[in-house]
Amino acid sequence: MQTLRHFNQEELLKVDEAVKVSEELVNNYFKLSSGQWLKNRYDIKTAKDLAVHEHVDGPFAQVVKYEGRKKDVPLGSSSFSFYKVCLQDSAILSIVEKEGVLLEPFLLYVLTHELVHVVRFLKFQHRYENKNEADVTFDEERKVHQLTYIILNQLSIPGLNQVFGFYKDWLIISRSGI
Repeated sequence: MQTLRHFNQEELLKVDEAVKVSEELVNNYFKLSSGQWLKNRYDIKTAKDLAVHEHVDGPFAQVVKYEGRKKDVPLGSSSFSFYKVCLQDSAILSIVEKEGVLLEPFLLYVLTHELVHVVRFLKFQHRYENKNEADVTFDEERKVHQLTYIILNQLSIPGLNQVFGFYKDWLIISRSGI
């Protein structure tokens, strides 16, 4: 496993802003009411707040599914799915340095991508199967990249086209978009 690096304070502010924007964009794309969005149980964490098993080599983020239960309710019928988006700071920072992409649009892409996964799991559009990026089917991963592109393509953000270029092998882009 590579040496773990963590986002600094300035980078964490950029993560926070990307989270807000990606949540709004994904919410709008899937036309979720605020009530639906709030009851969708997930959290987003950076490397310093991840458990050992939530750190992975390779992917920029992963979604881990947990079973939650309301306090003081012992019955299994009260359980619910809880998803944790685990950002891999080291991998993200390495690509930003290596590829020269800007951190803000790269974070926006990664977070939007992972939130699309979460929504697809919660809406039963794809089954969660102990998700690790290597375990996700190629077709599902391509579908999520396509949806991410559709969601972000209308934005005019410096550096976003370079991020699309980075993911070009996952995207099928035509003259009309996709």
